[in-house]
Parts: sequence; structure tokens; C-alpha cells
Amino acid sequence: MSSRRRSLLRTAAALLVAVIVVGASGFLVYANVTSAAEREPLAEVADDPAVVIDYARDSVVLTPASDPNGQGLVFIAGAKIEPVAYAYKLSGLVEAGYAVVIVRPFLNFGLFETRPLSAFTSLAPDVSDWFVGGHSLGGVKACMYAEAPEVKGLVLFGSYCANDLSGSDLTVVSLSGSDDGLSTPDKIAANAKTLPADTTFVEIEGANHAAFGDYGPQAGDGDSSIDDSDMRDIITDTITGALQ
Repeated sequence: MSSRRRSLLRTAAALLVAVIVVGASGFLVYANVTSAAEREPLAEVADDPAVVIDYARDSVVLTPASDPNGQGLVFIAGAKIEPVAYAYKLSGLVEAGYAVVIVRPFLNFGLFETRPLSAFTSLAPDVSDWFVGGHSLGGVKACMYAEAPEVKGLVLFGSYCANDLSGSDLTVVSLSGSDDGLSTPDKIAANAKTLPADTTFVEIEGANHAAFGDYGPQAGDGDSSIDDSDMRDIITDTITGALQ
């Protein structure tokens, strides 16, 4: 091989490495720019005497201040959404006695998460019966966790499964928004075949994709016309009714 050819190959290799490094760095920056939780709903949870909040680096644990029912939900946040942005919408479950562990997935994308479910259930050791759930891409990961034998049920917010759970005996709740511009009602319906036949499907009138949390508008989404407190009540009543 001539010295000129070797030089060209070295140059090409250096350029390839540079492109990979720049691309990886750009993705890391993108992945870590997240949608922050809105202050007012979070303040309402913080002031709720029925809810105890414990913050960790990659999770938020909400537990009942009294009368826990021994059941818990591991909830995977949507892509690039701060976990605490779901605290208000899930706080009604805590008031009903459930422990809720809201997880920030690796690199803020659920599909990159590789930790075992036990990494999250261990954060609420008094819980005996566990459910899993998630919003959007977080729900896709929750579907994968739902295959674990210790999981009793699955809760989806504006999401659907990539794996087939139709033959399972899980208790499943799928909540969608009539004005969701991302996980549209048509997409939810098209993927319903991956869930058990007795799944509880509820389309929330006036809800968009972002209405399942409290983090502001999201690109590509529809407009929401539902009140936050009404959204919280529907979430609470539907999930507790199905899981009980």
C-alpha cells in the first residue's frame, strides 16, 4: 500500500471518528434537555398532607401518609420529561393508598432503560403487589416490564405496546386523549390487539398528549381543553376502579 493511500485511509478514519463523536455528543445534549415540571401542580402535591414525596436523582417516590393498601405503581416517564411532572396527575392514586415510583429512564428515553424492575420496586419496600405503567415511550418500556412474573397489571398513558401481551392475565388500563396529536386515538386502536381482550380502554375527551403530565406544550401535539383537576380525577377513578 502506498504512503498516499495510507494517508487517505488515516484521514478518512479520523473524519469518521470525529463524526461519531460529534453525533454522540449532540445526542447527549439533546437527550438531557428535558421538559420541566410546571410549578403550580407540583406545589399542590407538596402541600398535600396525604402524600409523602421523596426525591432521588433518577426517581420520585410518592407514598401515602397513612393507610397504604400494599399496592404500588412503577411509572416510567415519557421521553425527555422530568419525572416530577407526573406527580400531580398520579397523586390521586397515592391518596387512595398506592405507592407510586416515577422513574427517569436512562438518557431520558424509556427504550434505553436496562435496569431491572427491582431497582425501582426496592424504593418502596412495604409494597407487596406491583403494577407498571408509563406515558408515551415510557409506556412502551412498561409493557416490557409487564412480562415479569411479579407484575399484576399495566397502566398506559397515551401509549401502546411493542410486545404482545394479549395472552397474559394482566389487569390492563389504557388511557388515551381524544386530541392527542402524537399517540393518536387511531394508533391506540390499531395496537389494541397487543393487549388482553378485557383491557379497560378509556379515551379522555378534550385531553392531548401533554395532558397526562404537567410540563407544558409538546411539538406535534393537539390542543387540550380539559381541566387539570378533571384529568387527575379521571386518571384516579379509572385506575383505582380497574386495579381493585
